Amino acid sequence: MKTYDVAIIGAGVTGTSIARELARYKLDIALFEKEEELAFGVSKSNSGIIHPGIQNSPDSLKGRLCVQGNFLIRDLSKELNIDFKEVGELIVAFNEEEIRELLRLKKEAEVLGVPRLKIVDKTWLRQNEPNLNAEAVAALYAPTAGIISPYRLVYGLAENAVRNGVEIFTETKIENIIYSKPNFEILASKGLFRSRHVINSAGLFADEISKMLGIDYFKIRPRKGEEFILDKKKESLIHHLILPLPSKTSKGVIIIKTADGNPMIGPTAEDIEDKEDLSTSDSGFNKVLSSARRLIPSINDKDIIAYFAGLRPVAGDDFIINHENKAPGFINVAGIQSPGLTASPAIALLVANILKDNGLEIKKKFIFHAHRKGTIHLFQSPLLKIEKIIKKDPSYGDIVCRCEMVSAKEIKDAVKKGAKTMDGVKFRTRAQAGRCHGSFCATRIMKILAEERKILVTSVTKRGKGSEIVKEDRFCFQE
Repeated sequence: MKTYDVAIIGAGVTGTSIARELARYKLDIALFEKEEELAFGVSKSNSGIIHPGIQNSPDSLKGRLCVQGNFLIRDLSKELNIDFKEVGELIVAFNEEEIRELLRLKKEAEVLGVPRLKIVDKTWLRQNEPNLNAEAVAALYAPTAGIISPYRLVYGLAENAVRNGVEIFTETKIENIIYSKPNFEILASKGLFRSRHVINSAGLFADEISKMLGIDYFKIRPRKGEEFILDKKKESLIHHLILPLPSKTSKGVIIIKTADGNPMIGPTAEDIEDKEDLSTSDSGFNKVLSSARRLIPSINDKDIIAYFAGLRPVAGDDFIINHENKAPGFINVAGIQSPGLTASPAIALLVANILKDNGLEIKKKFIFHAHRKGTIHLFQSPLLKIEKIIKKDPSYGDIVCRCEMVSAKEIKDAVKKGAKTMDGVKFRTRAQAGRCHGSFCATRIMKILAEERKILVTSVTKRGKGSEIVKEDRFCFQE
């Protein structure tokens, strides 16, 4: 049996960031994910905001890592060829008392090192956000806030990690971990693995992984957030991320610019018990819509084309990133809720340093392939560039998803890079993500998936086993 130097449990943005960072060194690394594909856990519901570092206590770990991560994401996105846009954010005030709160937030954020903050007045807001509620009197402007695709970030990190030697095991649920000095025996659904160090970045299930080693000082409480996506025709509704003043448990309902163009509103913040509950509700919809309209009154419920819920893994007020002396070599990376996406590259650096400080000999590789070739997305390309792309490779002219302008070539490339399901194709390409939700393109995508993976159409699933779309052979597309 092979003994790995490091085993990472959970392949969301935190786990893949850690894997990619550790791939710089001469280490044997395994990355385990219980779902059929990467980013199918907490990361799939992330809003894609790169936070500037406001709204976190200056003495908090999440605050420091958020500011560092905001800085690091710029070079990282260039290396991985992932589109990052610095759009800035506005935290809006409606009266003098709220302006005083903005000043407090500004002071705390400046202690953390958030750059270029300023309070902007009503005139500035009218000029730069004409659709904002006319009753807004001021805002705290943080220009370093940005947006990125959380899915494409995870896939870029994973692809680059694999290129640098990391082994990824999907559909591999961890069932037990036994510490047998100096190694950990990892019993998984796909067999027995051994590793000298284990990093627990299992998101909602990090407490359950930790308990396998008798480490139970924290509990993950799911916090549900319902979000609603607007039609891409509303892309110019806002120019910045628009936020209300935060509460103790949430940043509030945000008007979000996304990396793909569609504005998004949400999330709610409801503490629940069920780690599988992704249902949405009328009450959540009404709460989000009314809160969003307080910021942008022109938002219309008829512009909403999709809705979903995500669960944030709450384990207290701060991140938990600890080497556990009870099981030397085991590191908990838990409670990584917002701003976890922003902080992920900084978390990876911190974990690497913790490993160094606790006995892992780390030597840099002579060659580390830092760069990843970009993926062509027609929906991100100007028309003149699309024309050149199609002339060079006519297969890009075979459009499968008309709503999002996704070609058969892009779908085939996504499958070659690891897409196994309909959701996997959607997250990588945006096919099925438009107003029709795949009504026109789903059958064609299923056929391509079946052909590329050499499986029956009846084996094609939405998001893994148990979500098969076609149940009877007489509906298959095979000849």
